[in-house]
Amino acid sequence: MSEVQPNGPGASVGVEVAEAPAAHAMARFDAIYDQPDPRAYFKVLGPLAYRTPGHAQHVFRRLKRALSTGSAATPLTVLDLCCSYGINAALLNHDVTLEDLYDRYTSREAASMSTAQLIAWDREFFAARRLSDPARVIGLDTAARAVAYGRAVGLLADGFAENLESAPPGPALCRAARDVRLITVTGGSSFLSHRTFRPLLSAARRPVWVASFVLRTASYVNVAQCLAAFGLATERAEPTFPQRRFIDERERRYAIDAVVAAGLDPGGKEGDGHFHTALHLSRPTSDVVMTPLDTLVP
Repeated sequence: MSEVQPNGPGASVGVEVAEAPAAHAMARFDAIYDQPDPRAYFKVLGPLAYRTPGHAQHVFRRLKRALSTGSAATPLTVLDLCCSYGINAALLNHDVTLEDLYDRYTSREAASMSTAQLIAWDREFFAARRLSDPARVIGLDTAARAVAYGRAVGLLADGFAENLESAPPGPALCRAARDVRLITVTGGSSFLSHRTFRPLLSAARRPVWVASFVLRTASYVNVAQCLAAFGLATERAEPTFPQRRFIDERERRYAIDAVVAAGLDPGGKEGDGHFHTALHLSRPTSDVVMTPLDTLVP
């Protein structure tokens, strides 16, 4: 494992590349996911051109509009899985882009701040850019410090540091899940199974849409089967979205081999040096008929 250095101006974090087997040849970024604030996240992922939250911003906003009740008194409740620092919430509810966030958190001004100063800076920044019809975003992640940051800044209306893959949800999370209409995932879908989705969908009082950006190197079949048990039909959008650049030749080889084994063509995608994701959207069949997928994907 890479050593995590103390957080603060000039702090550094490492990137681990798993040794074996080949199926685990993807780089691991554990050190950046549970820092007191998101500076290391953006510093490490920026040079790799990590872009999934930016792609998701446009999709999730369309899904929000499709599900919106039209009442400001009852905003749409979104549950963001693997929410980290509340990045998807920032992009969904504020007049900012992913590039804005990269510039902000890698700036000299940000580097000079303590975490407490950064929180205050962020609270003011996002409050000034909040959209008039924000969704109520709940975050779920195993990274307690990251979730705490998202809540402290005001990006997450509520947040839970729980691992549903290893333990059932606590009572507070079950209560929070009652009003969820949209579940979103932009990272970590490879680590999620029915153990995470089943209790959340069981707690929801109304039908839920589930939008997941899934690496083409991974299978979503088992999750889709779980969602089908709740009456949700899963569609995969035709366009794919570049996730990030490979860090080395071993990652490239692994990704190409994995997509070929899945019966997919790496040409123009993994073959050109990037992991790619595909959007999987699960909805009640009636919603699939009423709102075609191609009207929701830019």
